[in-house]
Amino acid sequence: MIPLLLALWPLFALIVAGYVLRRQGFPSEAFWPGAERLNYFILFPALLFNSLATAPLDNPALPRLAGAVLLGLALVWVALLVIRRLRAWPAARFGAMAQGGLRFNTYLGLAAVGSLFGQEGLALAALMLALMVPTVNVMSVWALTAERGVSARSLLLPILKNPLILACLAGALVNFAGFGLPGGSDRLLGLLAAASLPLGLLCVGAALQPRELSGEIPALGWNSALRLLAVPLLAYGVARLLALPSMETSILVLFFALPTAPTAYVLTRQLNGDSHLMAGIITLQTLLAAASLPLVLTLLGS
Repeated sequence: MIPLLLALWPLFALIVAGYVLRRQGFPSEAFWPGAERLNYFILFPALLFNSLATAPLDNPALPRLAGAVLLGLALVWVALLVIRRLRAWPAARFGAMAQGGLRFNTYLGLAAVGSLFGQEGLALAALMLALMVPTVNVMSVWALTAERGVSARSLLLPILKNPLILACLAGALVNFAGFGLPGGSDRLLGLLAAASLPLGLLCVGAALQPRELSGEIPALGWNSALRLLAVPLLAYGVARLLALPSMETSILVLFFALPTAPTAYVLTRQLNGDSHLMAGIITLQTLLAAASLPLVLTLLGS
């Protein structure tokens, strides 16, 4: 437990710092939206591209890891559909609940993997993201629009334009082609990547909205328990079923134990979902993850 806490507490300290800085108006309110865009479109794609362009893609466990990711997401999705049927949720509410159960804080996940497993772990995590990001985005859009219908174009076009997906694809292509990263480009990408995760965690903290925690305590509580406790337990079972090696198991459980993504709030507002509930889910899960993440990883022996 102590090594995990030593690896993870600086990440949550950055989240808290981001919250405090924004509430103090530093450096300015206009800084944070620009910082988020810089990270989303430039710095974070550079990290993913760099990780995949240099990753050892001959790992024999990769097919099983990919299967575990997709099977885990499918099982969570089926469970959410069953709960929706039992509770008769409208799409606006189901979309928020589904994103609370499915989506994950990518910045926190990669920062944690980097702290615990180094560059080798980051490469595996980037490969997982190449599968998880498009799958979870399709599920999230469908959940928010199920009642009024959605076209294949509106589901797939945002994914095809997603800079994270494009960076993963480009990095994998460079890797398979054997080009490498010549002429100091690896150093440039490394510098961009190094700035991504600290800035991303500060932005996560800046986006927290504690005032949204009032009013729906039972729904917020069980959704957080589902995401932070039940889902990683399910991922651990899938990893054991597919006989994943130790590092792959740990990274799979870690990503399935992460709090939901702050960007879920933006998507929920765009698609007329319950943005008040979504903001509360994001805030509570992020706060609880400071305790649940090291606890889950320790108890599951990951």
